[in-house]
Amino acid sequence: MSQEVLVVPKRESFGKAATRDLKKSGMIPAVVYGLNEPPVAIAISPKAVARVLASDAGMNSVMFLQREGTDIKRHVIIKDLQRDPISGRLRHVDFMRVDMTVKVRVKVPVRLLGIAIGVKSQGGVLDFAHREIEVECLPSIIPSHIDVDITNLNVGDSIRFEQLALVPNVVLTGDAHQVVCSLHGKAAEEEAAVTAAAEPEVVKKGKKDEKK
Repeated sequence: MSQEVLVVPKRESFGKAATRDLKKSGMIPAVVYGLNEPPVAIAISPKAVARVLASDAGMNSVMFLQREGTDIKRHVIIKDLQRDPISGRLRHVDFMRVDMTVKVRVKVPVRLLGIAIGVKSQGGVLDFAHREIEVECLPSIIPSHIDVDITNLNVGDSIRFEQLALVPNVVLTGDAHQVVCSLHGKAAEEEAAVTAAAEPEVVKKGKKDEKK
């Protein structure tokens, strides 16, 4: 669990002009909510947020938010991010307050380990269906990722939620029969590619017939 302490000022002004002023000072708007308390608008450094995101726990890092000019600290996690669609720069951050004694639901990234036998020896294609999985646990034991060993997967095999190895007291919230990843043969893909390649010829032939 990250012990990062982010000191943040409260936002007193809003609107486009206020947001522009924040950016000029190297800050972006953010909000803190949760635990049945009113939301609070704050400002935060995008560099500080980027540092948290770059840590091993990433989005699920538990950190302290400390209001500027006070000694009050609150545990929070990043719940949502908004980025500029063109530049990718952070535009807004949603923080959620957490009680370290109360379970939370968060999405944890899945990490595939190894190269499947079906890919190496059977010409199979891996379908990675769920790159994130929602779990429920105490904030202090949120996994940074869930590892899935795919080394022994053959064509036709799949790995489901119920087969994942999780640390104690971390529980999956979704349907246990959902597929994390599966391995398919290339036959269907090759057939689709042949069909797609033949279509332009049919169109071209039709145009020639029209000229006649």
